[in-house]
Amino acid sequence: MKYGYARVSTVNQDLGSQLQILKAEGCEVIYSEKFTGTKADRPQFQEVLTRLNDGDTLVVTKLDRLARNIEEGISVIKDLFKRGIRVHVLNVGLLEDTSMGRFFLHTLLAVAELERNMIVERTQEGKAIAKQRDDFREGRPKKYGKKQIDHALQLLKDHSYKQVEEITGISKSTLIRAKKQAEQNRAIEQIASKDIKTT
Repeated sequence: MKYGYARVSTVNQDLGSQLQILKAEGCEVIYSEKFTGTKADRPQFQEVLTRLNDGDTLVVTKLDRLARNIEEGISVIKDLFKRGIRVHVLNVGLLEDTSMGRFFLHTLLAVAELERNMIVERTQEGKAIAKQRDDFREGRPKKYGKKQIDHALQLLKDHSYKQVEEITGISKSTLIRAKKQAEQNRAIEQIASKDIKTT
């Protein structure tokens, strides 16, 4: 029996292409999840490992879907070989429990880990360069500008959160945060103005 396993590294990435490829390959059961390869806890991956039996084939689109690093990848695949399970990596081929197959596996995993580490390094370097800019802001850019938020807060004086959300498209949670922030800012300004008057 063919079992497929698909994984992406972030919740925003799409599993669709992997799932389509695995279905086209004839996988009868497909497990998938959105977990970074650096996380040890991958429940769907652990589940498929327990389901595999002698004579089954585990299919993945790429080798780095299976493991976080060389040591783990070798350990996982060696264990599958011992259980009589074949591993089919679609962009490479069928991995077999032979001297050449094991050598090929070590080489592929080393390349996959190197590629992943280089991506992490490039990301960190890019972030370090970006931090040197005066306009750098950590995290995602704000979806709504100050004018839009101020307009929404004005509407809240005469409308409910739901009504303002429908009018502006700004979610209730964002409106609540913005209102609290505005109230805090006003309080700080009042305290500051009192201190100026007393001095």
